[in-house]
Amino acid sequence: MRLDVVTIFPQYLAPLDLSLIGKARRDGLLDLRVHDLRGFTHDRHHTVDDTPYGGGAGMVMKPQPWAEAFDAVLGEAPGEGASPRARLVVPGPGGAPFTQATAHRLAREEHLVFACGRYEGIDERVYDHARDVFEGRVEILSLGDYVLNGGEVAVLAMVEAIARLVPGVVGNAESLVEESHEDGLLEYPVYTKPASWEGRDVPSVLLGGDHGAIARWRHEQRLARTAARRPDLLPPSAVLSGEAELPITTATPADAGELLVLRRCCLPEVAGEETIEDVRATLAAGAPWRTWTVRDPQGRLVAAVRGRTRHDDPSGEAGPTAWEIDGLVVAPDVAGRGIGGALLDHALAQADPEARFARIDVPRRGSRPCRLYRNAGFRPARSAATEPGTVVLTRSLRRGA
Repeated sequence: MRLDVVTIFPQYLAPLDLSLIGKARRDGLLDLRVHDLRGFTHDRHHTVDDTPYGGGAGMVMKPQPWAEAFDAVLGEAPGEGASPRARLVVPGPGGAPFTQATAHRLAREEHLVFACGRYEGIDERVYDHARDVFEGRVEILSLGDYVLNGGEVAVLAMVEAIARLVPGVVGNAESLVEESHEDGLLEYPVYTKPASWEGRDVPSVLLGGDHGAIARWRHEQRLARTAARRPDLLPPSAVLSGEAELPITTATPADAGELLVLRRCCLPEVAGEETIEDVRATLAAGAPWRTWTVRDPQGRLVAAVRGRTRHDDPSGEAGPTAWEIDGLVVAPDVAGRGIGGALLDHALAQADPEARFARIDVPRRGSRPCRLYRNAGFRPARSAATEPGTVVLTRSLRRGA
């Protein structure tokens, strides 16, 4: 993965030579380059800012150095690692929130360029110019609802969050699966030896060797901790019956066994030959698919759906990205209670921001899921189905459409 950072304080990025990120750079997993914006100025004072038009306090960063810096980064010879499909990321308090989902999405990019603003900000014309030279692939991202002196601190955080998701950077990939925010919940409490310390004991469930009980305890602890510390993170709920509501959570490899059984029950033609290894592969950290599940009050997995980004257009129109939804399954004994519709709405809400439409491949024969998809606005695409006996359904994802 190639990362370029443009800043007036290159030394601020020195921590990226430390720990796992520094090791990944030395091992060749990350090609991370830091560029001094002042190197693209042409006066003896290396001026990068000037007073704002219209008056006001502070200074504004000039457009020309930024334009030349972008041109230099994108114009490097292919042999030096430049990518024609680079994405520009500009940290700023007026941007969209930077989340773990954002980190996963950006970790799949081949080339990221970060622009560290300072003072009162960057001349707005720089963003217009960047959208031309980066072919529209420009994002303004915010670490939170507060203001920093410059973008360097934010870039340090973003680069670490993104780079650790690149395969090979973190030695044990399984350690990435159940961390805080991976599925919208906070991480469960963790313990190590000794089992008893100053009158405080490790929960007995962790000492008994029942991995199913441990998995249920950890899930309950994550929900309880999130409700106590970050209730704003609690995901949408699927109504099961009456006043009872069940949270929608992101599946992990620990759910593979139950998910395989549910898929074989509900989709025997599709999942009949799947193995548990196949399902685990779709749930692994960094896999293209993201899977969401619902459990009943007893902890039984009763519904699931998954989504991924596709870069083709089943309608025959070239260009826009598709968000593919697949494997919507609901246990027969809880069907008809709104769980499938809630899962479908949740999966649509998780679509890649660049996706212009959603896609579902369904059996040509009529079925309850097909009616559910039609009610959600899906219609047959103009192109032929990708598999015999199936039809491609699509619907627009344009914001406000």
